[in-house]
Amino acid sequence: MRQTPKTLPIARFSAELLLKAQAVKVVFFDIDGVMTDGSLLFTEMGESIKRFNTLDGLGIKLLQKAGITPVVISGRDSAPLRTRLKALGVTHVYLNTEDKQPAAEKALAELGLTWAQAACMGDDWPDLPVLQASAFACAPLHAHFDVKSVADYITRTPAGFGAVREFCDLLLTASGQYTKLLSEFQPIATKVNVA
Repeated sequence: MRQTPKTLPIARFSAELLLKAQAVKVVFFDIDGVMTDGSLLFTEMGESIKRFNTLDGLGIKLLQKAGITPVVISGRDSAPLRTRLKALGVTHVYLNTEDKQPAAEKALAELGLTWAQAACMGDDWPDLPVLQASAFACAPLHAHFDVKSVADYITRTPAGFGAVREFCDLLLTASGQYTKLLSEFQPIATKVNVA
């Protein structure tokens, strides 16, 4: 009996968005309100707790496989955040950084890239300078309205629940790497007809 392979849906974004994101080689990410839902949780001992989404984590790893460098610039610092970024292999990290544009410029210089090759995902006023300087700006669904007003793309997914992954999928599609990377996860039976 011949089995028809199941095909997986491929992320769909407008041609205009994909063209605008095509040159992206570095992405600046905020943490709170982007990689988390923006809640600040503290234990009785005053230690901060963060909740991260595994969809976002794989998205960050896939960006790196596609040759796109993730850079984290956050106004906060915490042990859970450092642990998560280390697990994801993110090496360009600027924490306790309220003025984010100088950190972004330093990262660009280190990577030998320009603003024309940069994207940014942020949710509030401290992110505006980097969002506006970047060639491509993204805001999570529940970002502040001023941030949404400068965004090229607003995710359909809320922050902390896969919004970063949605943006990563857009960038992977624009880079031409989405289908190739997806094929690495498909079982052999879905790639070829099985007799």
